[in-house]
Amino acid sequence: MSTAIVVGAGIGGVTAAVALQRRGWQVTVLERAPELGEVGAGISVWPAAVAVLEELGVKGVEKASVQSKPAGMRKPDGRWVVSAADLGMELPVMIHRAQLHDLVTAEFGPAVTVRTGYDVRTVTQDADGVTVNGELRADLLVAADGIRSAVRGSMYPHYAGPRYSGFTGYRGIADVDLDDGGGETWGRGQLFGFARLIDGRYYWYATANQPAGATSEPTVFESWHDPLPRLIAGTEKILQNDIYDLTLPLVPFAQGRIVLLGDAAHAMTPNLGRGACSAIEDAGALVRHLGRTGELRAALTAYDAERRPATTKLVKRSRAVGRLGQTENPVLCTVRDGLFAVGGKLVALRARK
Repeated sequence: MSTAIVVGAGIGGVTAAVALQRRGWQVTVLERAPELGEVGAGISVWPAAVAVLEELGVKGVEKASVQSKPAGMRKPDGRWVVSAADLGMELPVMIHRAQLHDLVTAEFGPAVTVRTGYDVRTVTQDADGVTVNGELRADLLVAADGIRSAVRGSMYPHYAGPRYSGFTGYRGIADVDLDDGGGETWGRGQLFGFARLIDGRYYWYATANQPAGATSEPTVFESWHDPLPRLIAGTEKILQNDIYDLTLPLVPFAQGRIVLLGDAAHAMTPNLGRGACSAIEDAGALVRHLGRTGELRAALTAYDAERRPATTKLVKRSRAVGRLGQTENPVLCTVRDGLFAVGGKLVALRARK
């Protein structure tokens, strides 16, 4: 039986473990944290990632339903810039990270062994396998250990790695009753978005320009339109994290018997809501290529050829949207909002025709 070590038990890592298990691999998952689980708030799961999860037998991630309440882009005073309906946007499933993580790990079978509290210090490989910390050995190592990946650092010691975006992010889960479809509100150097989770609560996120490492509170949004102040007030715990992505060009995702996946390979800003989805799609692509060829290195080369160009585009697009959303120039903000409004009207007109 083929064996794999997955470093990192976030959503990408556990999805890769389930995918490899279904292909008949024996998998060991190594997690640095003392317990298996996810922290954070909500994430969006787009249809391509939902399809991968369904193929892996993960249950409970429903298809996105039709939005029954108005949603779209607004200004801080509440005026609409463009509605999601006008743009004909396909809506993702919104789910709490911990809930999605539980749904995936529920598919772990006897072929998956989890070791928590395990710190990966060294990774070596030869023609026959990969060795971790001089004690664990497997045919394949999947590095899903995040944006500051230790495995990627050992593979590419001269790579610049994470790059600060220039803005910090706030996240929270609010247990409130709203008659609002959600969306995003763009101001000058600040942005606020929210959406209903499948469990009925609301996930919200906000960004603000500031130096890296500064601690702050999302107080500016308390003066923005309803229901944003209510969302903040209805949140028990607000998380703050500076936003980083990976320096371009991205490094190759495969080297010998080691492959990068998720944020370890292509961490991006959250502006497109595609980070976790890309990790899930990575896992699906990896096992697809492993199933197409009996030669490991050929499969990993094919995986890199598919996923690195696709995710490079997402890193670039997400970074561009982030810069647009965080601009502080009042003239550029006016032009930006106007272009979105005109674009929405053109799309709506085309749809009616």
